[in-house]
Amino acid sequence: MKVISLFCGCGGMDLGLVKSGHKIIWANDNDKDSVETYKNYFKKFDIDPNHVVLGDISKIKSNDIPDGDLVVGGFPCQGFSVANIFRNKKRPMEKQNNKLYNELIRIIKDKKPKYFIAENVVGITSMGGYENNFKKKLKEGRVISKILEEMRKIGYRVTWKILNASNFGVPQNRRRVIFLGTRKDIANDFIHPEPTHSFKDDLYLKRTSSLWETIKDLESLKNKISNHVGTEHKVKINGYIGNRITKKNALSPTIVGRGGGTGGPVIIPHPNKKRRLTVRETARLQSFPDDMKFYGSISSCYRQIGNAVPWLLAYNLGKKLKNLD
Repeated sequence: MKVISLFCGCGGMDLGLVKSGHKIIWANDNDKDSVETYKNYFKKFDIDPNHVVLGDISKIKSNDIPDGDLVVGGFPCQGFSVANIFRNKKRPMEKQNNKLYNELIRIIKDKKPKYFIAENVVGITSMGGYENNFKKKLKEGRVISKILEEMRKIGYRVTWKILNASNFGVPQNRRRVIFLGTRKDIANDFIHPEPTHSFKDDLYLKRTSSLWETIKDLESLKNKISNHVGTEHKVKINGYIGNRITKKNALSPTIVGRGGGTGGPVIIPHPNKKRRLTVRETARLQSFPDDMKFYGSISSCYRQIGNAVPWLLAYNLGKKLKNLD
């Protein structure tokens, strides 16, 4: 299928889709370093560098984007407060606060692809999900209910599910909400893939590697592989995110990034507790291949990796789509 990729970042989602047999015909991001990483790596897949556009999506007209079968995009959750949604029923989403979400909806509505994939953090499912002084939990948070309503209003059947990347071979406990949309005139629904892996023993699934099994060989590869450098930020184990103990024989905790260029990246400690993980070690835990070089400052590289969709998860979504071709 022909893919339009919004907020493509360094290309985690797109790498999985390409490897599962799809073609990226247009991609966009507003981060210069991410676009440089993307362009340099995706050359190997014969993707025209001119198809990767650096710029503000809100300033790009839908007519300037080619038609495609699939639109993909991970939109940020900032601004999806209950107050913003219910302050004015005529404006269920505050456009200023939810700019990228609105741009995703605009492109899907205008380009009318057969399918779409949207990704977000798990926390969006509970935003506004309580009432009566937080004593009664709703089946779906009010924010996600509004998002689904708007996605369906533009002509799609939409389902959502929380997927853990570790169930698809990624050595990381990374749970994300994946929205799948199928245009209403398309007979076959785009459905979520079933797990292929498990970190626990399972007779029917492949085993997901542990953190140490994934990065231990990098100990002897310093100066022999790109991006194998780290931050000088000291390790201080205190239980807060980015300062929690990492265990060799467990899955990695979620690799996160700081979106929008605000604040520094959150980099988890090495299991030896003496340093933090290098950029390359972090990339390994996100399932990125070793021949993928990340451009920009060290902080930018960490952020690109933390914000990405692991390609192995995207690969399994892409395989589901191949069955619909």
